Amino acid sequence: PPPHHDIYSIEDLSQLIYDLKCANRQARISVKLVSEAGVGTIAAGVAKAGAQVVLISGFDGGTGAAPRTSIHHAGLPWELGLAETHQTLLQNGLRSRVVVETDGKLMSGRDVAIACMLGAEEFGFATAPLVTLGCVMMRVCNLDTCPVGVATQNPELRKRFCGKPEYVVNFMRFIAQELREHMAKLGVRTVDELVGRTDLLCVRTPAVNQRAATVDLSAILNNPWAGAGKSHFDPVDVYDFQLEDTVDLKVLEPQLGSALSAGESRRLSLQVSSTHRAVGTILGSDVTRLHGDSLPEDTFTIQCTGGGGQSFGAFLPKGVTLRLEGDANDYLGKGLSGGTIVVYPPKGSPFDPAENILVGNVALYGATSGKAFLSGVAGERFCVRNSGATAVVEGVGDHGCEYMTGGRVVVLGPTGKNFAAGMSGGVAYVLDEQRDLYLRLNKELVSMSPVTEAHDAAELRELIQAHADATGSAKARHILAHFEEYLPLFKKLLPHDYDRMLRTIAHFEERGMSRQEAQVEAFYANTRKAGE
Repeated sequence: PPPHHDIYSIEDLSQLIYDLKCANRQARISVKLVSEAGVGTIAAGVAKAGAQVVLISGFDGGTGAAPRTSIHHAGLPWELGLAETHQTLLQNGLRSRVVVETDGKLMSGRDVAIACMLGAEEFGFATAPLVTLGCVMMRVCNLDTCPVGVATQNPELRKRFCGKPEYVVNFMRFIAQELREHMAKLGVRTVDELVGRTDLLCVRTPAVNQRAATVDLSAILNNPWAGAGKSHFDPVDVYDFQLEDTVDLKVLEPQLGSALSAGESRRLSLQVSSTHRAVGTILGSDVTRLHGDSLPEDTFTIQCTGGGGQSFGAFLPKGVTLRLEGDANDYLGKGLSGGTIVVYPPKGSPFDPAENILVGNVALYGATSGKAFLSGVAGERFCVRNSGATAVVEGVGDHGCEYMTGGRVVVLGPTGKNFAAGMSGGVAYVLDEQRDLYLRLNKELVSMSPVTEAHDAAELRELIQAHADATGSAKARHILAHFEEYLPLFKKLLPHDYDRMLRTIAHFEERGMSRQEAQVEAFYANTRKAGE
């Protein structure tokens, strides 16, 4: 399947598209934009960045998962955003680069025909197909109480689900049939011929009421750029990422040769610079394609020297280890998926790594598993949305561990402000030598306590030892040599709800349940308490 990634306000969209293409070279990268005034300009930038599909999403419709208060009056009708996007892409000579898609409560073949005439080639459906499967739009998807068994893990409720794939197929056949009927009336044979044909649309006369008569639709219907260039997607004009010139395909994979397909252990050396983006990502995608997650750790070890570019080691899977003697730019280890990343300063560097920036902002953003050992300070938003990776670093900037939901993070130094904001899972250990962490901690969701439990102290020591072994960190070795003196200076940060869930799971495991059974029972037990 194509990569799926939810963009964040701090992420470079062009870099994200490049990273996703490296993660799956056969994928069409699609970018969803909400219909709003000015969306055409954003769509033009998306097309220039290499996306192959631009989705203009209207304010209406959806799956019913969001409450009404969250979706009403958010954005504009898809007709407005779609028309603007189509015209702007034509104006800038970009229309043939991308497929334009739209969604937002398309309910009939007539809706599809109008969307096509305003500039769309593909069409998204959610509300109507869900209804054909039995959804009654209760909007309680997040509560696990769906009365018709569509959005629930409760086995008793799932028994009520009566939908069949044939129902959706039948509905889509009706949509296609009605679309063909409208196309036949207009004298159009294919969808491509219908794209952008606003000359086939006209304002209804007389208007349904006096207010409707005041609406000016000329900006939508009178496209000044019609005929200015190709009006629909042409595969010939698709963006060329030139991935064949990446170090992964020019250097790493040729050097690995048959070892890559055989899964045989190999160690390579590589000189990198800041112009080399997403180093290791294409290699990682091929490792996953060939071996899944079956390879042992460190099967392929790449020793890099120099400056790591954007997204160094993005989406790195299990079996691949990247070691970097130097420093790295933003997004290091983005989406880390089981691999290992080690970064340390050049040997003989005169500066103190614990007091200098080693990697840029947003390192380990969205990591799901794997390990990272960074012998130096990371920039802002370290481990944002980490859901399972283990990381050791010697200092972080503002907003560290923001929205973290899992994993382990050890910070052997100071943090910036707003640490642990929105952190709902995982554990962070922070060395609080100045005893002022509480001034920079976001206390809304987490508790801060000394490391007093024996298993916590053992876990902390083990992680610091692994960091020292991987990076040769002088600070880590000093802490290990005086661990009993440093242990009282560490603070353990644990989300309240996460702590309660862990205790509930342990309670059910003590009663003889398996880990998976205990997790399910703990979820329902805590859900009931929250409801009460």
